[in-house]
Amino acid sequence: MVGGVRVVSVEGEIDHTVRELLSSALLSGYGAKPPSRIVVDLSRVTFMDSSGINVLIAANQQVRGAGWLRIAGAQGPVLRVLALVGVDALIPCHPTVEQALNA
Repeated sequence: MVGGVRVVSVEGEIDHTVRELLSSALLSGYGAKPPSRIVVDLSRVTFMDSSGINVLIAANQQVRGAGWLRIAGAQGPVLRVLALVGVDALIPCHPTVEQALNA
């Protein structure tokens, strides 16, 4: 947590084998409710398939209205996938975690 914002740093590949773990990291609450503001740091993610896209979209839908979800640091192929499927138009993408926190 950084100033009331959950920051989730992800590393490696995001595919169907880590889908549930990622969803839990984003949305599991420390109490009765999930966080309302989330930054997902993808700077060390080397691959993401539709499973990761679906988790991000679902998390965004769950927090929308009461808060927000932002993506930080997506690089190369991951950034291209986000742009190709239009996630970057749905979920704000920022070059760094700091910029995502301060947007």
